[in-house]
Amino acid sequence: MSELRYYLNRLRGYAGMRLYAQLIAMVALGLFDGIGIYMLVPMLGVLGLLGADAGAGSIPLAGEWLEALRGLPADYALPVLLAAFVLIMTVQALLQREQSIRSARLQQGFVRHLRLSLYEGLMRSNWIFFVRRRRSDFHHLLTSELARVSQATYLMLQLVSSLIFTVIQIGIAFWLSAKLTAVVLVCGAAIALVMRRRIRRAKDVGNRTSELSMHYFAGINDHFNGIKDIKSNRLEASYLDWFRRLTGRMEANFGEFARLQATTASLYKIASAALIALFAYLAIETLHVGAAQLLLIVVLFARLWPRFTAIQSGAEQIGSSIPALRSLRQLERDCAQARESGDGDDAAAATMAATTAAAPLAVAPWAAAPSVERAEESDGLQVESGIECRHVYFRYGDEDEGAYALRDVCLKIPAGKMTAIVGKSGAGKSTLVDLLMGLLEPERGTVLIDGEPALRERRLALRHAVSYVAQDPFLFHDSIRHNLLAVRPDADEEALWTALRFSASEDFVRRLPEGLDTVVGDRGIRLSGGERQRLVLARAILRKPSILVLDEATSALDADNEARIQEAIDRLKGKMTIIVIAHRLSTIRGADQVIVMEQGEAIVRDGDSRTAWQDQERTDMDTEKTAGAGVR
Repeated sequence: MSELRYYLNRLRGYAGMRLYAQLIAMVALGLFDGIGIYMLVPMLGVLGLLGADAGAGSIPLAGEWLEALRGLPADYALPVLLAAFVLIMTVQALLQREQSIRSARLQQGFVRHLRLSLYEGLMRSNWIFFVRRRRSDFHHLLTSELARVSQATYLMLQLVSSLIFTVIQIGIAFWLSAKLTAVVLVCGAAIALVMRRRIRRAKDVGNRTSELSMHYFAGINDHFNGIKDIKSNRLEASYLDWFRRLTGRMEANFGEFARLQATTASLYKIASAALIALFAYLAIETLHVGAAQLLLIVVLFARLWPRFTAIQSGAEQIGSSIPALRSLRQLERDCAQARESGDGDDAAAATMAATTAAAPLAVAPWAAAPSVERAEESDGLQVESGIECRHVYFRYGDEDEGAYALRDVCLKIPAGKMTAIVGKSGAGKSTLVDLLMGLLEPERGTVLIDGEPALRERRLALRHAVSYVAQDPFLFHDSIRHNLLAVRPDADEEALWTALRFSASEDFVRRLPEGLDTVVGDRGIRLSGGERQRLVLARAILRKPSILVLDEATSALDADNEARIQEAIDRLKGKMTIIVIAHRLSTIRGADQVIVMEQGEAIVRDGDSRTAWQDQERTDMDTEKTAGAGVR
């Protein structure tokens, strides 16, 4: 229950005085409802349905009200009473409306607060945090689990409302007949105690719900990422079978929760009938309660018992949501531990929150108002002499776990030059580049930028100066224009075409029917691989970086498209520092420096790409011979 207390405190911290205003409104609603019920006695008395022996005089205030009404002219008593009743119910209805609206705003505001907090925590986490986790888990937490937390928040507010209403109604019942009310409460407490174990069962169901939902999101994500392999290898039947079995388990789990709640409701209904019979018998035969008092108590508890059922049902649903609260809380802790952002991020977040709160819905992140952080990007670190690694070690596992991905790396990337990194798969090329870009921090050794240690703030400043082009180009499902503006929202038309010209993309974009406004499809699927790669390169150039990193950017391209990308790279030489990871000799031809990676170690060759490539081929052949000998 610690997670529930934590989020209740978060709600109180977020809402402040608004939460207390809601509680006051709930108290007022309970009082108005009690007054409405209390008015039944004088109303029935005026109508002549309560005789002198009905016990109305023994009800606090009821006798005085009835006498006052009987003192009025006969034609006025009933209209006055009915008008008062309508007025009280009207005030209650208007108060209920306002309270419901404010409660919904409070709930949705708090959920938005949680979404922003969680999303910002993810965005501020370091790269290794994402390397060690499945992306589908983030999708699951930000959608399914957050929806359950939203529902739990609503239920908590409703539970508080029901509890306040119940306390007020019980108070009125005590005022009318303390003994009879005490009997009913003792019986109700006994029933609630018996029902506690059903809340624990609801929590178990909630655990299974979280687990199944996580498997669902992970599977869907993996299957649609590999849909081409599934279709080409005719694997539809096996994946359909997996999906059928998983959804069957999900259906059974939800069915169990529905059965749990339905059973609880039926037990409460049976218990309520038995209790009404019991206290009616005690009221008449043992306590000799008057008809008027008995009528009011019956009406009160008839209205209260559905509240008891709602409280139990709400408690069960909250219990089933606790695993979601726990998962969300754990992710927040993990994000806090992996946070890499500097002190200026709080100002950026505050500015973003202020601008997005009132701004219209934007179709893409770059369409929103510029934030402080966006403004800071233009002040990225300018590398003057170069980036240097001195005896650097790095591994992806925790300390003392796993093999080193980089070991004793000593090298320097000169500023304004082109450095190529070659090596077989798994040799450590991408890890080295991630380290040079400031995404990773070495376990041992030092990374220097212009001779100064690359501490956290300096690494972040370096990333503002880097543009990265991956092997698998990523484009948003939007127009070419908006895909380019993602990195530089203030760029004008001329700047866009200049970047496209440098990346050898201008000709094919101009041939498109809608030019810059052509929608590229999901991940750029409407374009060829070469066109996607060139657009991503144009986006990188548009940012005007001081360092351009190409991570095997031409490995999946044919000779013609590779030649176009190579022409674009040649035009950029001397204008910025270029780091290229490559598998082809043609890509690294003309490099000022070649780094050969082998099992996490680096060998530096200055300006001799052919020799470096031959060394790499020789190393690969030796490795294959050794492996072949081991097999024989």
